[in-house]
Amino acid sequence: MEISASLVKDLREKTGAGMMDCKKALVETQGNFDAAVDYLRKKGIASAAKKAGRATKEGLVASFLHPEGKLGVVLEINCETDFVSRTEQFKQFISMVGNHILVANPSTVEELANQPIAAAGGKTPSLLLQETIATLGENMSIRRFARFAAADGGKGLIASYIHGEGKVGVLVDVSVGNPAAAHGEALKAFAKDLTMHIAAAAPQWLNASDVPAEVTTKEKEIALAQIQNSGKAMKPEFMEKAVEGRVRKVLEETCLMSQPFVKDPNKTIAQLIKETDAAVGGGLSVRRFARFMLGEGLKDAAEEGAAN
Repeated sequence: MEISASLVKDLREKTGAGMMDCKKALVETQGNFDAAVDYLRKKGIASAAKKAGRATKEGLVASFLHPEGKLGVVLEINCETDFVSRTEQFKQFISMVGNHILVANPSTVEELANQPIAAAGGKTPSLLLQETIATLGENMSIRRFARFAAADGGKGLIASYIHGEGKVGVLVDVSVGNPAAAHGEALKAFAKDLTMHIAAAAPQWLNASDVPAEVTTKEKEIALAQIQNSGKAMKPEFMEKAVEGRVRKVLEETCLMSQPFVKDPNKTIAQLIKETDAAVGGGLSVRRFARFMLGEGLKDAAEEGAAN
């Protein structure tokens, strides 16, 4: 089968593997991008740290916050070109939708699409989208959003960070034991550092306990294949420990609490929380987070053609 150059390029950017290795992986997996990533990892060519890659799809990731940090939204809307994403009309559209989500609290993109927006004269996001498409001449889509409400009793704070003019967006939900500290400078500084860390380090889960069982099983299979392909003879009991060690390392890299803090790699995020706890009056915790990378996981026409 014919493998497109753009698909090979995207695989290289995601895994860090060489062009020929990427092309071979895609040929072996019949153009299945995700299977090709696993193929390269099993061969020891790709690193899990490259999981996010460099997304190429256009649009914007934006965030919207309640003035007191009680609510927050991170939203991704896609378009075809960077030029359109920089237009005032596109920015106004994403602002209209984001502020509506903040107030209306839709549960899904489908529910959002049909909700009337008071600030738009009752027009729905779906209608506004079609009008924006007609005006700017590009296909667009409201792809995804996350909306967080702070902990009850005034003990929580929602914070956000947008990196690269809308290329990466982060939303975090933190809480403390004392409501008086919820809007103090110490908690705000911690939340700011945390959002910037998440943007840079790209964790996928909060704790190892949050990792789905199927993901852990898959990582064990990859680790076992890597060891077997290394050609080193190993007793079964040592093999098992080696697999566990490799899986543990992957989880440490992808779970927020075990990641080294980007501003001080000598401490983990869990240690940072412990150190910051006293400054915020105790009870400090990270309840959840969302990280959107623009275009991450989307396929273009060339990729779809190569996969079929």
